[in-house]
Amino acid sequence: MRNIIFDTDPGIDDAVAIMFAIGSGQLDVKAITTVSGNLRADRCSANARKVLELIGAEHIPVSRGMQSPLVRAYPKDPFSHGDDGLGNLGLPDPALLEDSRFAPDLLIDVVNEHAGDISILGIAPLTNLALAVMKDPQLPRKVRELIIVGGAYGFDSAGSSRATGDNPVSEWNIYVDPEAARIVFNAGFNLTAIGLDVATHHSIVLGRQHRATLAASANKAAGFLSGVVDFVESRGFGSYCALIDSLAVAVALDPTIISTEAVRVGIETQGELTVGQTVVDRREHFLWTHLPVVNVASAIDAGRFFELLLKAIT
Repeated sequence: MRNIIFDTDPGIDDAVAIMFAIGSGQLDVKAITTVSGNLRADRCSANARKVLELIGAEHIPVSRGMQSPLVRAYPKDPFSHGDDGLGNLGLPDPALLEDSRFAPDLLIDVVNEHAGDISILGIAPLTNLALAVMKDPQLPRKVRELIIVGGAYGFDSAGSSRATGDNPVSEWNIYVDPEAARIVFNAGFNLTAIGLDVATHHSIVLGRQHRATLAASANKAAGFLSGVVDFVESRGFGSYCALIDSLAVAVALDPTIISTEAVRVGIETQGELTVGQTVVDRREHFLWTHLPVVNVASAIDAGRFFELLLKAIT
C-alpha cells in the first residue's frame, strides 16, 4: 500500500479521483486537505466529506485551508461543477466532522508521521502546499513524490484548446493561485506534473463499453461517475471533464502509465493575457537555468488508464 494525501477542491473530477484511489485498494489515503479552487475551501471540505460518507470511508480526516489564494482575489470559475459542486446529484449534507487542524498543518503533521513514505496528490490550486512549505521548508525532502494536475506544457493541442483558466492560455489549478504554484514548483519536491495536454487528451473519453461497464455495476462510485458524466455532457462538455484529476491517481498506481520529460518551467504571475501560464523553456541557447526542472507528463496510455479506473470504480 502506498501512503498518500489528497490536496483537493471537490469538484466533480476531484470526487471521482478520491473514489478511484480508495476503490483501488492499493492507496492508503491518510488525509484529505481542501483548498479554494472549484469552490471555496469550506464547501470543498463539505463535499469531500460527502464523498467519504457515500463510499464508507469516514475514517479519513478532512481539513480545510484558506478561503482565498495567497495574495489575490478568489476568481470565478468559468466552468460550473453544479450548484452543489458535485454535478447536482443530491448527496446529503455530511455528518462527518472536519478535522480541527488548518489544512497546511494537517499536511505537515501527516508528512512528518510518514516521512519518506508519503506521496501527495495535488489536484487543486497549490495554496495549502505553498503555506506548508513556508512553515516547514524541509517538507519537500520528506515527501516521496508530489503528483499534481496543473498547467499545460505544449505536448498536445488539447492543452490550449481545452484550457480551463479564465484567460486564453492558463489551466485552472495554476491560474487560481499562481504565486502559490511558483513557490511549490521551486520548493524542491520530486514533482510530476500532469498538464491539460495529457489530462484532457482526446483519448480520455468514456466509450460505449466503458459506459456499459459502469451501468452494470451496483457500486455507488460507478453510479456517481455516470451521473457526473451525464451532467457535463448535458452542458456541452466532453466526458473527460469528469476524469481530469483521476490521472494523478492512475500515475500513483502505475507510473508507467505516462511518459515524462524533464523540462524547465516558470509560472507567469503578471501578464494580462497569461496569468497562470506554465511557461516551458526548451531553448538550445540562452536557456534560463534558474527555472526549476519538473517531470512533466508528455503522453498517456489511455487504455491502461481506463482499465485501472473502471476496476476501482466498479
